[in-house]
Amino acid sequence: MTRTPHRLTTLDHWPVHTEGVIKAVHHHDTHGAALQRRLLELGFVPGERIQVLRRGLAGRGPLAVRVGGSTFAMRWLESSLIEVVHA
Repeated sequence: MTRTPHRLTTLDHWPVHTEGVIKAVHHHDTHGAALQRRLLELGFVPGERIQVLRRGLAGRGPLAVRVGGSTFAMRWLESSLIEVVHA
């Protein structure tokens, strides 16, 4: 049974196999602005549908994520920058 996620959370806390919609992509500091820009260039843009396919060991490892028609492996730090809402 898949539980319904909170209305608004970040991708690092998003349940596996639950579809959501990207609300925003944030950055933590000056160096994070480049990472934010890279995520946006890859297609992690507000309004795009997203789904966590798999989660790494101990919940802090890499995630397998589908955004649009592409699948990506991403680190915990990257996924913590992506704000998601329930689709």
